[in-house]
Amino acid sequence: MKKRFIAFASIAVLASLSLANQAWAQEKAATLYGAQLEEFEYRSGDEDEDLLAWNGDAFVGTDELKLRWLGEGEYDLDKADFETLENRLVLQIPVSSFFDVKGGVRLDAPKGADRWYGVLGLTGLAPQWFEIDADLFISETGDASARLDVEYELLLTNYWILTPSVDINVAFSDDREIGIGSGISDIEAGMRLSYDLVDRSFSPYLGFVYERKFGQTKDFAKAEGEDIEGWRLVIGTKLMF
Repeated sequence: MKKRFIAFASIAVLASLSLANQAWAQEKAATLYGAQLEEFEYRSGDEDEDLLAWNGDAFVGTDELKLRWLGEGEYDLDKADFETLENRLVLQIPVSSFFDVKGGVRLDAPKGADRWYGVLGLTGLAPQWFEIDADLFISETGDASARLDVEYELLLTNYWILTPSVDINVAFSDDREIGIGSGISDIEAGMRLSYDLVDRSFSPYLGFVYERKFGQTKDFAKAEGEDIEGWRLVIGTKLMF
């Protein structure tokens, strides 16, 4: 129940932050705010596993300093339980014309033990307009890990957009309690074809994702009877507030 509340509250933050800060934006022209669900989708697995997945963020602040919330997770519709659940709250400042640094905290509440992390990261546009999000995490138990998210939007027409993406997680030490082993722990690669039905505010899409665990993380998953790789068909929408 606690994890379900955290997930629903996380998604609700997207709308609540946007509404709560409209008055601020009217009073102070320099104040910016926004929220989006980059991914809000149904995933159908190759073993009839049905998941609801989301990945979104919201921010309020100025060009020089933003408070930003980022959340993502997967909910198993068949088991009525969470596969993953993550929330980050960071402060973000620009360091160049194309990149910002961010720092804050992260809370994971997956099937295993909850984990708090310190976060230090870099986000922005790399050459050729690749969207980069790189983070370093230090957990409450002293374990270090890193994540690299890369995404590219290929404009096929003014409305049709093909978006390949890849997420790579690397652990620098074992955390057996949550099933993470040192080395490359897992990779998720995806391809989504979206259509801008209402500008960029509402963009339904269809695509697929491929997930695979590696090394000791794969061994831990096998011991628990979990899947170590799989393809999933996804259907969902992007939402921007």
